[in-house]
Amino acid sequence: MDTQQIISELEAERDRLEQAISALRGSMRGRRGNFGRGRRGRRHLSPAAKKRISEMMKKRWAERKRAMKAA
Repeated sequence: MDTQQIISELEAERDRLEQAISALRGSMRGRRGNFGRGRRGRRHLSPAAKKRISEMMKKRWAERKRAMKAA
């Protein structure tokens, strides 16, 4: 496995973990009686972030396709 690919997968996993932790912390805050705030809206990604995610996913799909052919 390519080192750069390992790093990008670890970074993606880190981002998923950070989002999960934030969600859990947010649910803890909501229990203190801070009601009525509603949703803040959707988060928007910059065009650069969208492109980076797209490239990472295409790489991941290509890797899985190669692995399936090799198996």
